[in-house]
Amino acid sequence: MPPGSADLPTWADHANCRALLRSGSKSFFAASLLLPPRVRDPACAIYAFCRLADDAIDVDHGRFAAIKRLRDRLDRAYAGRPLPISADRAFAEAVWRFGIPRALPEALLEGFAWDAEARRYPDLSALHAYASRVAASVGAIMALLMDQRDPDVLARACDLGIAMQLTNIARDVGEDARAGRLYLPLDWLAEERIDPDAFLAAPQYTAALGRVVARLLAEAERLYRRAEAGIARLPANCRAGIGAARLIYAEIGRAVERNGLDSVSVRAVVPKSRKLMLLAAARARTAFWPLTHLHDPPVEAARFLVEAAAAASPALAAARGFDARVAWLVSLYDRLERRDRAPRALLARAAR
Repeated sequence: MPPGSADLPTWADHANCRALLRSGSKSFFAASLLLPPRVRDPACAIYAFCRLADDAIDVDHGRFAAIKRLRDRLDRAYAGRPLPISADRAFAEAVWRFGIPRALPEALLEGFAWDAEARRYPDLSALHAYASRVAASVGAIMALLMDQRDPDVLARACDLGIAMQLTNIARDVGEDARAGRLYLPLDWLAEERIDPDAFLAAPQYTAALGRVVARLLAEAERLYRRAEAGIARLPANCRAGIGAARLIYAEIGRAVERNGLDSVSVRAVVPKSRKLMLLAAARARTAFWPLTHLHDPPVEAARFLVEAAAAASPALAAARGFDARVAWLVSLYDRLERRDRAPRALLARAAR
């Protein structure tokens, strides 16, 4: 159901969401600057909701209670009655406007629940399942924000999300271990004779660990290359932003490699100057992303996300109906009027 006028986000709500993105993910924020506002604002809303959800679990000692509260927030957002929080109001509007099926954010919360369990992953397929929930779900949502519902494009969006998550895992091996978390595939560790419990008790870099990190980055690179075909099928004014995300996150992997694959004692960073170069490269490549892997099947663990996004969106759009769309437009005009009044009021008070 659409949010009521009192539950629609204000200009300040969207500003708060952008601030969360700017402080929480400098790489994605940089890439988002190349997206058109009609995509950037709801993307910031999705990020803000996910960020606050993740933070709630990380800082709350009652993690399973925190997950229950997150599910309650999701219930309210999909009922059009979000909590009076900037991220929740903006998220509720985005999921209704773009017909985002609940299966996608539900998958994200399931991934957060796996984090709360400190779950470990026996092999790459199991890690794909985790990355599908916490990252491919967001990739599928981003595709819907750009009105892309073709299963091939959705599969490539999921590839990009999984690749980005694998890059994050490769970068954060030491940080995660010091927090008691281990995401590296256990069978890869066993092949290198690395005992998981011993590593968590005293995290340190070894050449054997470096080989595991290298394998993870190679898998991420395979998926980045598959994702390029999806970027090529996006609206022209969205390709640079998503292409920049692909290039910047892949560069994090290159930074890990330049650090000798040691992501325990040092954290890989992409300098701002390098990010600016990659933003320019993404703009230049807008029309040149290859279509080679467009029809590759999705990662098996992400197939349910592709199917949910492809199947549910048209039905949700039809269910809104003409009257609901008119009601939303009336509420939108009211919100825009309030948004215009607010800066004028601030300027008037400042001039006194």
